[in-house]
Amino acid sequence: MNEKKGYSYTVEDEKLIEYMKLSTEQKLEWLEEINAFTHAVLSDEEKLIRQKLRAAEI
Repeated sequence: MNEKKGYSYTVEDEKLIEYMKLSTEQKLEWLEEINAFTHAVLSDEEKLIRQKLRAAEI
């Protein structure tokens, strides 16, 4: 059985170009902000699911 695990997504070309224009500092600030946000709003169970998705366990 060839079961797919993990997740995938697509990003519009315009969004990639917009992201590429950001400075390294801006990219790191965005990353810190999104990590702090997701850590604050996810339950422990949701964090575990997210971890398993990243590890392609589910």
